[in-house]
Amino acid sequence: MLADALEHLVRGIVDNPDDVRVSQKPLRRGDLLEVRVHPDDLGRVIGRGGRTAKALRTVIGALATEGPVRVDVVDVDRR
Repeated sequence: MLADALEHLVRGIVDNPDDVRVSQKPLRRGDLLEVRVHPDDLGRVIGRGGRTAKALRTVIGALATEGPVRVDVVDVDRR
């Protein structure tokens, strides 16, 4: 559910919504949501000074009911 909500939010921000991918991985301290976007949209998702990424983390953290959730915006060149 959280991955779907995050994907919906990010698709509304970017210019290439078909390239948005959100993967969910369980960790010891909660879940990790990795967001992958088109390289041209990376700056748009991170925002000036990281404001947009921080806002996305805040919204997803508020929606999380089963413990902590970590949201990472992954650069396409990185694995």
